[in-house]
Order: sequence, then structure tokens, then C-alpha cells
Amino acid sequence: MQNWANACSLLRPGANDGPGNGAPVHYGCMSSRAIKKTVLHLLEGDDVEEILARLDEFPAKDVIQPLFSGICRVDEQVRWNAVRAMGRAVARLADEDMEGARVIMRRLMWSLNEESGGIGWGAPEAMAEIMVHHPGLAGEYVHILISYMREDGEELFQHGNFLENEALQRGLLWGIGTMAAARPRLLLERGAADDLVKYLHSADPEARGLAARALGLLRWAGAAEHIRGLLGDESRLRLYEDNRVRAVTVADLAHRALDLIRQADPAS
Repeated sequence: MQNWANACSLLRPGANDGPGNGAPVHYGCMSSRAIKKTVLHLLEGDDVEEILARLDEFPAKDVIQPLFSGICRVDEQVRWNAVRAMGRAVARLADEDMEGARVIMRRLMWSLNEESGGIGWGAPEAMAEIMVHHPGLAGEYVHILISYMREDGEELFQHGNFLENEALQRGLLWGIGTMAAARPRLLLERGAADDLVKYLHSADPEARGLAARALGLLRWAGAAEHIRGLLGDESRLRLYEDNRVRAVTVADLAHRALDLIRQADPAS
């Protein structure tokens, strides 16, 4: 028994064989607590591709619980790294166990339900990132993501689960924009562009900027006139894009959105 324990201790990440030094790590003997500690440590790094590669060494099911902790963190680097990692981990899980991946999606949805007693920090972003990585889950759950922009109604695709919390709206709009870049047809077919327009007139500058970004990524000409109204909006926000967070203005995002729309429809 002692020899087995010693052998396992050598397999756990340590000074000479741990996260961040590029050496392969063997996780088979690690406890769930040790895995959580290792995952959260990895999420503190600044090389996203390295973090994702290291997390791929774990079985997908073992990293998801720590990633739930990560997407709720105040530290924005940890939080965004966790969102990215959640997308990849749940997609890997879906390839092995689709029902298990659906359970994770339902858990994220439940966290956004008032009856859950929680807030659901990071849930819209994580849902979107998962759907970017897995077309099967995207087809099943995109209508749920869109529903968070909608009030209840009777029309087709109009069943709403509107998110009133401002911070959750920001996460939702970031997620819609991420989906717009990767799977625009799924959003356009379900009328999501119309839902985004109202956020261009939000009192929250982050919502205005993120909505403009999403509409630009959808190349939706119907929003061009509304977006032009933001060209003088110098309100600032922090945007996670291309593996980093940077400061931008609403006007920056409006200009970029209009450029994308004009590329698709020069008459706009």
C-alpha cells in the first residue's frame, strides 16, 4: 500500500512535473480535490492554448466540476479561461456521452432559473462556448440561448426566458456574439437578429456594444441604421476576444459592425 501511495504521489503535479512547466502530467491517481486544485491553478495562466491543452489531459468528466467554480470567479482571466475550457470539455464529453453533456447544459440552464436560488454567473457564456464547439448541442440548445433575450409570447420561437439581471445580459450578449461568429445560420433562422436590436438602445453601454458586435458578426443589414446611432458613443467596456480582454468603446464596436455588414451588403 505504501509503495502504491508513493507511486501515486509521483504522478501528481509537483515541482518537477506540474502545470505550467510543459511536462506531461498523469492524473489517474489524483483525488477530485487534487484535480480541482490543479484545474483552478491552470486557469490562472495567461496562455489560453496551453491551458486548454493541459486540461485535455484530464478525462472530460473530471474537469467540469472545477470549471463550474471557475466560470463564477471574480478574476476575469480565470473566468474567461474557464469559459473557454468549459466549451471544450463539454464538447469532449458529448462525443463520449451525449446524455451526460445534456445534463451539464441543463445544469447551466437551471442556474439561470429563479427557482434555483442562484444567479447563474458565467452560464450564458459557457452555454455559448459549448455550442460553438459541438454542433449537436448547438442544434438542441440554441433556441434556449435565444430565449433569454425574449419575453413570453405565442409566436413560433417566442417562448421567452428573459434575463433581467444586467450582468447576465452582458454575458448573454457576449455568448450570442460568439455564436454569431461560429454558427450564424442557427441564430438567423430563429430570428435572433431582431431580438438583438432592442439592446442597441439599452441604458447599459456594455449591452449596446455587445449587441452591435453580435449584429455585425451576423452581417445583418436590417440593423445598420440602428448601429449608426452608436458611432458617437464613446462609452467604454471590456471585451473578451481573441483570447484576451481589452478595452474598447461602443463606437469601436459599432464601426466594426458596420464594416462587416457592408462587406456582406455594400448597399447598407
